[in-house]
Amino acid sequence: MSAVFVDTSALLALLNAKDENHARAERAFANLRARQAALVSTCFVLVETYALVGRRLGLDAVRGFRADFAPLVEVVCVDDALHNAGLDLLAERRTRRLSLVDAVSFITMRQRNVAEAFAFDPHFEQEGFSLVS
Repeated sequence: MSAVFVDTSALLALLNAKDENHARAERAFANLRARQAALVSTCFVLVETYALVGRRLGLDAVRGFRADFAPLVEVVCVDDALHNAGLDLLAERRTRRLSLVDAVSFITMRQRNVAEAFAFDPHFEQEGFSLVS
């Protein structure tokens, strides 16, 4: 069973029926479940997701996400080494659009040999990963 990294962009699209990528996210997630892909993410992605879902969709949506989706994902806790590696990658890339959350995601994917991302963020493709859609 291959692992797929889960990004905030996909989670927001999945949870928000008004998101332009909602239908694509639902199809992609159904395909991931059908192929029994192992889902992996970081605590940074989950923190970012909780904050954005809370702001855009409200606390009930946060509770639903936590109860229904979060248990399906293996969460990598970001330690000092991973955090610093993310900061190093940010300094190396020198682009304003790349976030620390993204940088840590890319490093996590490389460390775990994860080639695919459930994401709607073009930075994943720019880093050489395949997008699940």
